[in-house]
Amino acid sequence: MPKPDELLIDVAALVESGQSSRMSLTVVTHGAVITGRLAPEKVWRRRVSEVLTDSADLGDFSAVFDGHAEKDGPPTHLHFHVARILQGTMGIPETGGMYRVAIEDVSAWTVGDFSYSDH
Repeated sequence: MPKPDELLIDVAALVESGQSSRMSLTVVTHGAVITGRLAPEKVWRRRVSEVLTDSADLGDFSAVFDGHAEKDGPPTHLHFHVARILQGTMGIPETGGMYRVAIEDVSAWTVGDFSYSDH
């Protein structure tokens, strides 16, 4: 099992403690490049729950994301919102999505997010 990057854990812990969603990050995980802003897990879960609640087909799943037990120890996941998976010259989805990435699966990362421009 790979050892998670301590610096990335510190970044995630700061996002969690500050309840901020301003930190932009780009990560490489299993060959995929994900770019966007980090959110505290509690905020991320609440937003996913809201989206599911509004869905006629997926409303029953909202309760899974609603509850959040505080965990001891450092964060184990990054919670992206307004995020895209970069593929060629585009980001999927265009408007940004909600992604949860295990810190131990991140093979490379940088501060900031990437976007494309035709200019």
